[in-house]
Amino acid sequence: MRIDRETCHKLELVLTREWLETDGRGGFASSTPLFVNTRRYHGLLVAEPPGMERRHVFLSRFDESLHVGGRAFAISMARYPGRWAPHGHQYIESFELCPWPRASFRIGGARIVREVLMARSKRAVLSRYSIEGDVPELELRLRPLLPYRDADHLTRENIDLDPRISRLVAGITARPYAALPAIAITHSGKRTEFEPDPVWYRSVEFTQDQERGYDAHEDQFSPGFFHLPLLPQSPVTLAATIGEPITDPAGLWELESAERTRAMFVCGGDLRSRLALTADNFLIRTTTGRRAVIAGYPWFGEWGRDSFVSLPGLLLSRGKVEECGEALQGAVAYLRDGLLPNTFGDSVEASNYGSADAALWFARATRLYQRAGGSKARLRDSLWPALERIANAYMNGTRLGMHVDDKGTLFAGDSSTNLTWMDARTSSGPVTPRHGAAVEINALWYFLLAYLEHIAREDGDLARARTWETQKRLCTRSFLRRFWLEGEGRLADVWTPDGVDRSLRPNMVIAAALEFSPLSRGKRTDIVRHARAELLTPAGLRSLAPFEKDYIGVYQGGPENRDAACHQGTVWPWLLGFYCEAYLRAYGSTPYRVGLMRELLDGFTTHVDTHGLGHVSELFDGDPPHRPGGTVAQAWSSAELLRAFALIEDGGS
Repeated sequence: MRIDRETCHKLELVLTREWLETDGRGGFASSTPLFVNTRRYHGLLVAEPPGMERRHVFLSRFDESLHVGGRAFAISMARYPGRWAPHGHQYIESFELCPWPRASFRIGGARIVREVLMARSKRAVLSRYSIEGDVPELELRLRPLLPYRDADHLTRENIDLDPRISRLVAGITARPYAALPAIAITHSGKRTEFEPDPVWYRSVEFTQDQERGYDAHEDQFSPGFFHLPLLPQSPVTLAATIGEPITDPAGLWELESAERTRAMFVCGGDLRSRLALTADNFLIRTTTGRRAVIAGYPWFGEWGRDSFVSLPGLLLSRGKVEECGEALQGAVAYLRDGLLPNTFGDSVEASNYGSADAALWFARATRLYQRAGGSKARLRDSLWPALERIANAYMNGTRLGMHVDDKGTLFAGDSSTNLTWMDARTSSGPVTPRHGAAVEINALWYFLLAYLEHIAREDGDLARARTWETQKRLCTRSFLRRFWLEGEGRLADVWTPDGVDRSLRPNMVIAAALEFSPLSRGKRTDIVRHARAELLTPAGLRSLAPFEKDYIGVYQGGPENRDAACHQGTVWPWLLGFYCEAYLRAYGSTPYRVGLMRELLDGFTTHVDTHGLGHVSELFDGDPPHRPGGTVAQAWSSAELLRAFALIEDGGS
């Protein structure tokens, strides 16, 4: 993907686009095509320090300039209150996303290229500079800016910072604050010098944060700058790390770039291929070696619900079956009282068991893993026993007020909790209180019971199968009696003994999509018809129908306003996977029906070129033109589109 010079000079347009590089450990580098940081989360080295669970921004960027014949040419820029400085974009020629972020500049007869690559074999970010053309030697001056703070917060000029640096054979180390590890910046250049010149860059402005109603100004410290000779055919590579200093940045570049190029070679240019290429950005190894999923960038970590929804699309749709099985098996150790964490910590004790449905999504992911040909030994020895523990705990009653009543309905929570995926809160409490019996949770509960019956029958254990079948039949009757709105031909959203919430929301589509469902094909069809008429948009499904009194069509303003709108009409792309599945179950996989679904999915092509480059956003406005919002790269958004492509193209599930 390439952005040309003309587009790069349209600042208001190009600064809404963001690139992302990840390290497979949860760390990343991210910015805009002009390398102007518009969020506090942007930076070249954003990572979790050893022993900490929160990401920190260590290296924001380099202030970059080229010097020749007594003249200086800036190729970087930043925003300050009321102005841009310097104006490095005036020399930019193009930006390319693949195989890694690369910006080209034209100054006279010289073409200068700046590239960024996040290493996966080391905890390091690599920046490479090269020059082409019949030009004399230039001097590249690079000044590292070191915010050195929690990624969620901002820093100000202060007297606690230690401005000193220590010299290495080919670079420096700095440790602005004793509580955080030192950063080492090494280089491959010859005749290179570092000139100490400690300064603060005051009031750096983050325009995206400003738009979102947050404090948007910070001061960034720089300890000095590198003098780097730059010659044609002699690229200079820098490596920044909070681990051991990289002694051979150029060698590491060759290693990492060759691996990336091999991965690129097998991918096509269609949307599915491009999403498959960036899917690995969400997959990490934790410090304990467990395979896990980052819910979204730039501010989310590992979330249970998001992980189990995402794993089938991120891995199974790409044929990485046992990687999915490994991730599922790794989660089993966190199972407590029939629940799986909503947020994972380093240990079970550090995890947050605050969701009612993560374990139910785990059951669905296990079934899809089995259908994809997953290891029978892993299923029998680990995953299936975990499913029985989950089901028994729910029936006996467990945390979060979760219990199954004598009619077979699963209840969870109270008026102060928000335990489903619609979990936004404001200062007033849950925005969409869904305590009681939520429709998708009960559909997933039915799915688990039916799956356990299926497993028992496959094993030839008819007594155990009859036990689960009895519970399933009980659940079927109560589900249809309590949730089905006969006069409207759709499902209610929540049922309680005090009444029913008839709001038209997309949660009923999940029930219509599941392989094991209490719904007949006719009822699935009725639900899809309602969803198509009131919820479907080119960006996914609305979280609430526009005719409902609580509908909010635009996601904007400060945190309270955005949280209040979050599940009251905003569009969620991840639900499109379930819509496609429900649609095909209702109408069949005829060429015409499949063509309609493919056209719907392909509609995201423009989006992945114009916002979070190569990724799908977390959500969109409910009202046209469905402006993107939330995180610019959301795991389950990409995952469910990939799974939907597999459904329509490969007959996958």
